[in-house]
Amino acid sequence: MQAVILAGGLGTRLAPYTTVLPKPLMPIGQMPVLEIIIRQLKRAGFTRIELATGYLSTLLEAYFGDGSRWGVEIRYHLERERAGTAGPVALLEDALDETFLVMNGDVVTDLKFREFYDAHRSSGAVLTAATCERSVTLPLGAIVHDASGNVSDYIEKPTYRFECSAGIYIMNKAVVRFIERGRPYDLPDLVRRLIAEHQPIRTHPITGFWLDIGTPADFQKATEEFDALFPDLTVS
Repeated sequence: MQAVILAGGLGTRLAPYTTVLPKPLMPIGQMPVLEIIIRQLKRAGFTRIELATGYLSTLLEAYFGDGSRWGVEIRYHLERERAGTAGPVALLEDALDETFLVMNGDVVTDLKFREFYDAHRSSGAVLTAATCERSVTLPLGAIVHDASGNVSDYIEKPTYRFECSAGIYIMNKAVVRFIERGRPYDLPDLVRRLIAEHQPIRTHPITGFWLDIGTPADFQKATEEFDALFPDLTVS
């Protein structure tokens, strides 16, 4: 099975760490976050990794090499110009399987990748997005009223829950034709285009742990919780 990992971002929210390291090489526990991902994918049966690189790409190539250390084949695809998050998928069109995984290279999760892949294959969807639940609490009271201004409720500091994209997808190769070329094109753009074209899309909730390391606070949280949550990931 094949996975496309997006590892070319600048990691600006994680500065100053990312002035010397690309974000996928940031260490969580005893290893870089991208190594954790590769180990997980290998266990799930993904043995061919397409690594879309950009910023500090030579450091990624120096660390991961051809992937044989982890029992996978890694091929590198350097972005000469910013292509967005969906653009690299289109650039890889000739190398893609009929079904493949796409994910960000900065995600720590206990998602069962093989179950995710199999669920997509049996769903009939062209794209399945892994999701995680997040909540937002307003710091103010919310007043509910009708069009005439008549108040019907007052909700003190309400909490709203959303099912959010986890930055992990299973796609069919057929979706590539919906990705616009010649400009940066992101995965949300692709999903909206598929919706507009009435293509079948499904979600796959992550019921356990999910966190990206996009900010110093998230990076710290992932570091603190990794050993307790994922002791098996450090085992070759």
